[in-house]
Amino acid sequence: MLRLAVTTDAETFARMREPLADRGIAVSHLQAKQRAIPLTDDTVATTPESADAVAEFDVGFVYPGRLMEGAAITAGHPFPWVNDRGAVLTSRNKAGVIAALDAADIPVPASVMLSNPVDASAVVDAVADLSFPVVIKPNSATRGVGVAKAADLDSLLGVVDYLDLVHDFRATGDKSYIVQEFLPNARDYRVMVVDGDCVGGVERRVADDLADGRWKHNVHRGATATGVDLPESHRELAEAVAAELAIPYLGVDLLETPDRLVVSETNARPTIDAAEKYAAGFYDRLAGVIRATAGRS
Repeated sequence: MLRLAVTTDAETFARMREPLADRGIAVSHLQAKQRAIPLTDDTVATTPESADAVAEFDVGFVYPGRLMEGAAITAGHPFPWVNDRGAVLTSRNKAGVIAALDAADIPVPASVMLSNPVDASAVVDAVADLSFPVVIKPNSATRGVGVAKAADLDSLLGVVDYLDLVHDFRATGDKSYIVQEFLPNARDYRVMVVDGDCVGGVERRVADDLADGRWKHNVHRGATATGVDLPESHRELAEAVAAELAIPYLGVDLLETPDRLVVSETNARPTIDAAEKYAAGFYDRLAGVIRATAGRS
């Protein structure tokens, strides 16, 4: 059997383990954080993933989200990853994704990136063509962390003040953020693409009893994800995004209003949902891309 390294031990790991075992792929957890990582031969690991254990993997699923730890763990053991370090970096850079998709004539919300430190006057000029309210996003955060909505210019500059304080710390690697048009009452979809083909998707909604004043649809923020039969337009758009970014396993977030369908973000480390939310053959296709990746080593 192929031995697949998976760096999460949460939902994705639990859901994929048995279906992939049925297809000849043994899924094992490679702990990439909250551990001591030996860097030289004369040190001892404090977890079972010793250098010898890492060397036994044939292929990795998605490169560790903590890139520094990932480099240390995989040094000297260059097995291939379905989504490698480059794929994770590409998707994590929200501004880079928006710019690349716009250049490829793929619809995205009107957006501007600001790189701190920047004067308030530059912020005012940057958003001159946007209508309030606007959305403010840290460029590389996930799960809706730090995302805010500003109803007017003073509110926007207030949020920017907080970002300035955070970015003032030298340890803050990414000192950029995005200001983006807000699409009110948009339907929110996460579409999964595996090896170029859409394999299903979900619509994310906030429960009615929680919806008052809530506009974020992240599942980690309390929204629910319901499997839906996606229109062909949504499927084709998500596939175009994955092709443009050249990422084999990708979650594509779409926002739909009565007159627009746009790509808001992508995720190269998407959680695998319940199997019934995907098309028949989802795990066959996933196993296929894992085997193909292993074959490149």
